[in-house]
Amino acid sequence: MSVARRSVVVVTANLLAPAPGGRLELDGPARAGTGAPLQIGFDELGVPLSEVTFVVVDLETTGGSPTQCEITEVGAVKVRGGEVLGEFQTLVDPGSPVPPMITVLTGITDAMLVGAPRIGEVLPSFLEFAGFGPTTVLVAHNARFDVGFLRAAANRLDLTWPSPTILDTVALARSVVTKDEAPNHKLGTLAALFGATTSPDHRALHDARATVDVLHGLLGRIAPLGATHLEDLATIADPVPHRRRRKSTLADDLPTSPGVYQFIGPGKEVLYVGKAVNLRRRVRSYFTAAEKRKRIGEMLDLTQEVRTIPCATDLEASVRELRLIAELDPPYNRRSRRPDRRPWIRLTDEPFPRLSIVRSVPAGTGDALGPFHSRAAAQSALEALQEAFALRRCTQRLPAVARADARACALAEMGRCGAPCTGAQSVEAYAGVVGDVRSGLTTAVGPVVGALRSRIGTLAAQQRYEEAALERDRLRAFLVAARRAQRLRPLWRCPELVAARREPSGGWEIVLVRYGRLAGTSTVPRGVNPMPAIDALVATGEEVPAPTSAMGAASSEETELLADWIDDPATRLVQLAEDSEPLAHPVDGAAKYPVPPTS
Repeated sequence: MSVARRSVVVVTANLLAPAPGGRLELDGPARAGTGAPLQIGFDELGVPLSEVTFVVVDLETTGGSPTQCEITEVGAVKVRGGEVLGEFQTLVDPGSPVPPMITVLTGITDAMLVGAPRIGEVLPSFLEFAGFGPTTVLVAHNARFDVGFLRAAANRLDLTWPSPTILDTVALARSVVTKDEAPNHKLGTLAALFGATTSPDHRALHDARATVDVLHGLLGRIAPLGATHLEDLATIADPVPHRRRRKSTLADDLPTSPGVYQFIGPGKEVLYVGKAVNLRRRVRSYFTAAEKRKRIGEMLDLTQEVRTIPCATDLEASVRELRLIAELDPPYNRRSRRPDRRPWIRLTDEPFPRLSIVRSVPAGTGDALGPFHSRAAAQSALEALQEAFALRRCTQRLPAVARADARACALAEMGRCGAPCTGAQSVEAYAGVVGDVRSGLTTAVGPVVGALRSRIGTLAAQQRYEEAALERDRLRAFLVAARRAQRLRPLWRCPELVAARREPSGGWEIVLVRYGRLAGTSTVPRGVNPMPAIDALVATGEEVPAPTSAMGAASSEETELLADWIDDPATRLVQLAEDSEPLAHPVDGAAKYPVPPTS
């Protein structure tokens, strides 16, 4: 066994291992308990190429099956920052004769292997030489073959396989070397194409040296395509148009802080708004194969510029994103557009009220439920309420005194309506039903849940499963909306709330909420008294007037973000206005009942 040095100028990088069919995939740390490879997220990447260590390896074996054949030779070259740090080469005694065809191919004979170490001695030495860590990459030509044998040997020896990131130069070559340049992607063909200083000859160290030179040539090809960061290299072999990939340079000067980004079109119009924990990495990821949405691909082709708004915290970035989408209505954003036009359910203002779907509800209204994400969801919830309460469903406005010629509808004959239209039900008696409906809209959902569950059970017993599924969907729509409204209503009505949450660094993230709207946020470093910062935030935060809408001073999506943040176990409530409602769910509220699953 020998370890030597030689000088080679190599541009190094971290790529991916090929999946069947030549597609590249990351072979990183395994999921706990599964052994399955786990793809590293873009936020975990970004190591400068000059700091990445590459271990280029090649094996010779007695055959093609890792489970039935053995390794006969290991050769490796360790490279970092353009310098070869060392080489590793040894023959390996396979414990069985070398097949004649393998001897013809490699030149390795049984006589050469006499006295060679067994794999149980070689593999630990190789792993020690490689020194696999978070910034080390294992490189091989046709990596599935070499890595398969190394893993199989580790399993037989009860050694822990380090699961390094793997780069296959075959998969990389398929993406950048055309058939006009080379008839195939064999190591010898590519070595000749790139003028390798060592000719591969099916001896492990020679082939590893040739692979280093091929790697150098391939990385020179992909550099003009914008492959300057690890996240670029991770998807460089995927079919992303070059014109789009080149636009990744739009992210080069962006900050790495949390914030909001805007893709700008040729007419300076905002095409798309998004938010990120790391602006540079998130924007850069759009120009790789990680982005597969067709509409977003169209947007990227139109993009001429990327603007960013750095934010102090991820919460602030999320809120700014929602507000900008609502304000700018970008054509390529699908969610959070026009939040002020979301439907509600409320009781009409007349002697005999009925349920109605409306677009807005004034502040202080105590008989409304919403907002819903769609009119279809609002209609389903309305039908759930109608199933539970004998409220009239006709749409005409009824006078307090019934007309002499009025006639009852079929619902009255079925006992589903008290027929106030004919005078059979007085204003006072009908008011009792309306009171129950108001409770169902705001605090007590038990009667609605009970009525729908009973109806579902009856239909299921009669094997009317499609009708039962319809009632289940109505119950789901009602409970989802009721949970959201009962959770957010205290925040919508709260004049001022201050909360703080510990950051991983030990400092504090402080949030000021007024009428369900983020009025200010700040951070306090570890070891600093947060109270002066809290006082300053309250004094300088956004002045939010009492809202004129039942939804508070912000969209329901924004208030939901704040509610999620406040509900975090690490969050501490610092101040709450004296006249605020308790931050609690009603006793018979929707949170008490499980939401039925979707079909």
